[in-house]
Amino acid sequence: MNAVMPAPHRAVVEHLVRRAVYARLGKPLPRVAVAPNPLVVNVSARHCHLTPETVELLFGKGHQLGVHKWLYQEGQFAAKETVTLIGPRSRVISNLRILGPCRNLNQVELAYSDAIALGFNVPLRLSGNIQGTPGAMLMGPAGFFEMEQGVIRAMRHVHLSPADAEFYGVKGGDAIKLKIGGECGIFLDKMLCRVDKVFKLEVHIDTDEGNACNLEPDTPVELVK
Repeated sequence: MNAVMPAPHRAVVEHLVRRAVYARLGKPLPRVAVAPNPLVVNVSARHCHLTPETVELLFGKGHQLGVHKWLYQEGQFAAKETVTLIGPRSRVISNLRILGPCRNLNQVELAYSDAIALGFNVPLRLSGNIQGTPGAMLMGPAGFFEMEQGVIRAMRHVHLSPADAEFYGVKGGDAIKLKIGGECGIFLDKMLCRVDKVFKLEVHIDTDEGNACNLEPDTPVELVK
């Protein structure tokens, strides 16, 4: 996986600059600067997670995913490889991006608008909870793979380190709200909290949610209980 690691996220740079400016001025830090880490909100477009065995079926024996772009969470990446998703009534989505590294299950994550276009009736699920979900056909350059289940709309969620969870007063499995500002400002309720020492503070929403609030890189965002 020969890929250049990304530069610091804009929110990280702004967080450090904000702290430095307030310290230089000798003023008390606002809440957003007191937080141990900057809040990053990313729109998670439709994608899939695959097992190593499925990757080999679709791309050939011994094939390993290559890095197209590193994601915000450490070690996670958008792969160079894409697949074609074939839904009910033979409707398709081409160039469905695979996210790596490989996992121990196969899962496709769609926004509701994607699912409707394909003819799926997808449930809202926590990633990894695929029992009883619809299946689909995946097509790659080396073959086909029929998923018996695994097509979902992923619950919106926030990744937090233990320090972040303590600051916001939540624990794993709790729900928190995301306040999004701007001209199309909204509150997104029932944001699932996922806590792990390896996580960086990051919210994942899907494309329907991102479009609804016209989320831009400079849109103000805040987590509130």
